[in-house]
Amino acid sequence: MNLYTFGKALVKTALTPLYRFEVTGTEKFPDQGGILLCANHIHALDPPVVGMTSPRTVHFMAKEELFKVPILGRILPQVNAFPVKRGMSDREALRSALKLLKNGEVVGLFPEGTRSTDGVLKKGLSGAGFFALRGNADVMPCAIIGPYKPFRKVKVVYGEPVLMEPYRERKASVEEVTAVIMASIQKLLDENSEK
Repeated sequence: MNLYTFGKALVKTALTPLYRFEVTGTEKFPDQGGILLCANHIHALDPPVVGMTSPRTVHFMAKEELFKVPILGRILPQVNAFPVKRGMSDREALRSALKLLKNGEVVGLFPEGTRSTDGVLKKGLSGAGFFALRGNADVMPCAIIGPYKPFRKVKVVYGEPVLMEPYRERKASVEEVTAVIMASIQKLLDENSEK
């Protein structure tokens, strides 16, 4: 058992008694090929929760500072995280993500770039559209619906994949594709939020 598989089991064991997870749509997840997994971001637990519920192994970008934390910095690469410098164009992180996508892997991304404190989906950063177009991958939208409160329901909803080939064929802009990705996440939020 590798550390990712062990970590996934550990996260599930730790979080399942605390939150009532309701996971839907995993059957829509393509079982092969590069996938850019894009989710809204409402809590620090979002990355492990997405990793725990995704039917495929997810590679996440993590802020570079975390890799300098003792012990954590050694564990992160073992659980498929790779560093990104925030607030600037990080060519190495871009290359890493594109290589993973082109090799048929799943890269997890929170297009808002930071957590939403009020739960409202913010404007997506253009990196999402860039990776979707250049990574030869389709997009898997995911909605996380909280709140993360003990013994309350947390929904994780996977939607229909957004096929990127039509956008590549007509040379759509990064901004247009980012807007399409954010709209697909918003649709899941609208359809699955408690009324």
